[in-house]
Amino acid sequence: MSGLKNSPFGKRLRASQQETDDTGSATPSLDSRPTTSSDSSGGPDSPVDAPRVTRDYGDRFVPSRDTGDMRTSYHLMEQELSTPSKKNRIIPSESDALKEQANALFSSILHTEVTPPSPHRPSSPTRPPVASTSAAPPSTPTRRRLFAYSSPSRSNPSTPSRRLDTPTDEAYSMSPVRAQSRQLLESPRRQLRSVCKTPYRVLDAPELAEDFYLNLVDWSSTNVLGVGLGSCVYLWTAHNAAVSKLCDLAESRDTISSVSWVQKGSTLAVGTLSGTLHVYDASTLQLIRTYPQAHGQRIGAIAWNAHILSSGSRDRMVHHRDVREADTRPFKRCQGHKQEVCGLKWSGDGGPSSANLASGGNDNKVCIWDLRGSRRAAAGLPNAGRPVPGTSSGDDAGAGDIPLWKFHEHTAAVKALAWDPHVSGVLATGGGTQDKHIRFWNTGTGTMLNELDTGSQVCNLIWSLTSHELVSTHGFSSTTAQNQISMSPDGETIVTGAGDETLRFWNAFPKKESINPVMALLISRARLVPYLLYLIIYYCVNHNISFLSTSTHHMTP
Repeated sequence: MSGLKNSPFGKRLRASQQETDDTGSATPSLDSRPTTSSDSSGGPDSPVDAPRVTRDYGDRFVPSRDTGDMRTSYHLMEQELSTPSKKNRIIPSESDALKEQANALFSSILHTEVTPPSPHRPSSPTRPPVASTSAAPPSTPTRRRLFAYSSPSRSNPSTPSRRLDTPTDEAYSMSPVRAQSRQLLESPRRQLRSVCKTPYRVLDAPELAEDFYLNLVDWSSTNVLGVGLGSCVYLWTAHNAAVSKLCDLAESRDTISSVSWVQKGSTLAVGTLSGTLHVYDASTLQLIRTYPQAHGQRIGAIAWNAHILSSGSRDRMVHHRDVREADTRPFKRCQGHKQEVCGLKWSGDGGPSSANLASGGNDNKVCIWDLRGSRRAAAGLPNAGRPVPGTSSGDDAGAGDIPLWKFHEHTAAVKALAWDPHVSGVLATGGGTQDKHIRFWNTGTGTMLNELDTGSQVCNLIWSLTSHELVSTHGFSSTTAQNQISMSPDGETIVTGAGDETLRFWNAFPKKESINPVMALLISRARLVPYLLYLIIYYCVNHNISFLSTSTHHMTP
């Protein structure tokens, strides 16, 4: 220890401690500042600098700096970083579709430019293996030509296959991108149609049920909107905005669960929670027929095919009735679902599949029915749609009680059904919360054509009558608000109803191209011209009539 005390380090340490004792203050820390003090000579407010202390850190130099405000010294901003919340998410706008189309085009061009397809090139020449390590003895070189002249040949791999004399060669292109990218840029792209995002009319619809399985809104061919609100059915006439009450089931303590107009006319079918089915004449507001206990449970889906009234219920049955007959019993009962039937749509395209009925159920299945009794063999057909035997109840079971096709791809309840009015036999279906997909089917072959993930529950689907477009309404898993949808008879306007108890009208589809009546008359008459010429020629041939003149005309100078 004596050696440490007498060492230079010990002497400097004792000197610093003695100097500290004399001043009566401790060594200031690295982040301290000179303090102010007051004495009797300077007054209480006069600042006096503290004595500077000489700091000795021993044999190692540690730099120190007067610490100030770091934000002031380095001009740091006072903004605080915060995690973006879900409330600040960007709301989709009308330009989202354009951005998506542009991004897809950019990705294709980038892929073409960065990773172009490599052309087939001949392999590089390789050196022949050395036979021996010993050097060859020197010899006199033989006389041979240094240059060989020959015509280009495709069979010769050393001859390049690229023809620079071709004017379309990339070597002469003035474009910074390849020919394939130029083809993508110059190819015509589909013009996206602007759709208004705000409704042009909003109607209050109190007591509009928030139930995914009910169908409470329908628009007739006579331009009258029928809405089921609680125990009442109201009619709203589009051309004069008049509202009238069709029926009130409050006395029977029943509630409306579905409404459906006949394709042509003013007949409206109404289903209730108790399973009763009513048929009204909306023009006179009169009840035409009632089917008491049409089903054992609520009727959530109704569909018309001329005079055939089809209804689907929670009792898993689909009943078919002829409204022209006085008998209240159905002439056909079909059972292809294991849970509630929540969607029914007849194909009304007038083609070979006009007698097909599509039904969707809470068992995640889609069934295609053909009441004509035809059967389609399963041999040699894909497994997407399979004829699955069903069961029928009642003593009037017959042909048509077995589904023509049964689709199993959906993973949630299928309520949204829509037949394509432009392509015969094409059906669009939408799944519920756990599925969120719209799928397109060919009911002629029983195959799935395409599928689309919408990201949310699909409540309803409807095709445009003026263009090959489809509208879908959606619900959300986190809320109970559901949507209804219906379309005006002119095919331009749709109306939606939701859990906010409102009906909103939207201009969704373009107007149908109209033809001038005079032009339509001329076109219709022009179609008869070939037939008239044929009749004239046929008459002349049979009666030996010739249009050629026997006289000869000479031109004189």
